[in-house]
Amino acid sequence: MQERLQKILHYLNSKGARYADVRYEEHLQQEIFVEDGSLKTLSNNFNSGTGIRVLFENGWGFAATDERGESALERIADRALEIAQASNKRAKKPLNLAPEPVHQDKFRSPYQKDPFEVSEKEKIEILRMATLKAKEIEGVARSTGSMQFRKINKIFASTEGSVIEQEIVVSGGGITAQAVGKGGFQTRSYPSSFGGDHSTKGWEFVEQMNLVEHAPKIGKEVVELVDAPEIEPGEYDIIISGNQLALQVHESCGHPIELDRVMGSELSFAGGSFLSLDRLNNLRYGSDHVTITADATIPGGLGSFGYDDEGVQAQRSYIVKNGLFVGYLMNRQTAAELGLRSNGAARADSWSHLPIIRMTNINLLPGEFTLDQLIAGIEYGFLLDTNKSWSIDDLRLNFQFATEIAYEIKDGKLTGRIFRNPVYFDITPKFWNKCDGVANESFWHVWGVPNCGKGQPMQVMYVGHGTAPARFRGVKVGVRK
Repeated sequence: MQERLQKILHYLNSKGARYADVRYEEHLQQEIFVEDGSLKTLSNNFNSGTGIRVLFENGWGFAATDERGESALERIADRALEIAQASNKRAKKPLNLAPEPVHQDKFRSPYQKDPFEVSEKEKIEILRMATLKAKEIEGVARSTGSMQFRKINKIFASTEGSVIEQEIVVSGGGITAQAVGKGGFQTRSYPSSFGGDHSTKGWEFVEQMNLVEHAPKIGKEVVELVDAPEIEPGEYDIIISGNQLALQVHESCGHPIELDRVMGSELSFAGGSFLSLDRLNNLRYGSDHVTITADATIPGGLGSFGYDDEGVQAQRSYIVKNGLFVGYLMNRQTAAELGLRSNGAARADSWSHLPIIRMTNINLLPGEFTLDQLIAGIEYGFLLDTNKSWSIDDLRLNFQFATEIAYEIKDGKLTGRIFRNPVYFDITPKFWNKCDGVANESFWHVWGVPNCGKGQPMQVMYVGHGTAPARFRGVKVGVRK
């Protein structure tokens, strides 16, 4: 296949392409869903194909095919070149690419047990046992469990001389318990909501979740939630758990730093960003406790890889440093406009899509506190855990998040009381400036988010967020009637 890809690059060079790259990818995917001990879905899918991207003068073109033959590849190469030539006629300014060294390399995400070599029977049995354990709790109306596995093999080659092979394995899953009563419909999830947690690791990652062991706890909590009170609306000191903070980082930090949004190219669908170029190195994004990185090099991070889909090597870069906003997510084109090197954020969710700027692992770095120390610093407030819903405006400023549960804190201790339907809301920079403590590295975990949507046509990307519980002062909680 490499020989065929190289022939296509030589062919495009001969046709006057200023730059071109090709990606051949194979995707193997398995999804399992169990409800109340019964298997509901077991799917195994495989697809492969080649995407070709061409730059002609100042215009991009892209085309893709699932055929492997030389004639098919040459046909879509011509199609990509034709689109690039048409795009060039509409170009309003010169288009440049930030320089990147030539890479000839191989990368494989580290894992111990290939999830596709583990029997379907073993996977189903774990989910069956976990959902039945949760359902044993009196009052649980429904329990579900799921697992997802993916293996991606890529070959990337460019007219600049890079040739890169990558194999990335993704594993993940989770369980939920649900109950209905006077307090309405309630859900508790483990280890996180919306499909659980995911990692670029193997079967060992799922084993370490201990889904069966944790099932009774979420069953008991969801039953208690049905009769639990709601929080009286007001301003409270709160601690946000790591799994909820991952989504907070995703929505109010990850999306607004995408430089294509900042420059307006996502306005018609995904929206823009309040982080205009004049705010770089000027805006106090958060308190001194807030340091955020974009890091695609973390072993196991769902946003980790060896090279992005422009052949840029994975990197770690600062986004917010001790509260100061210092960086964006970039591809080679947007990086060139700022006179910088790309930090490797151009990604496509498959061979059939064009790479666009996407999150890698966007991480709130750990602080120096234990969780008990964070709790001890609150006279009265709440610990909010596990996302239930969210809403945020097009510029990523005004937001509202709901969590599955709130644990009451009084006089520096958890009281044992829980509250249902907790909601908190704020404005992004004001919120992050209210952070006065982040838990230390022993509480830090890179959470996997497998369902980040962006682009037209829509692309669903795997991204990660390293977080630990953090404390915020004077946040509005609760919904006023």
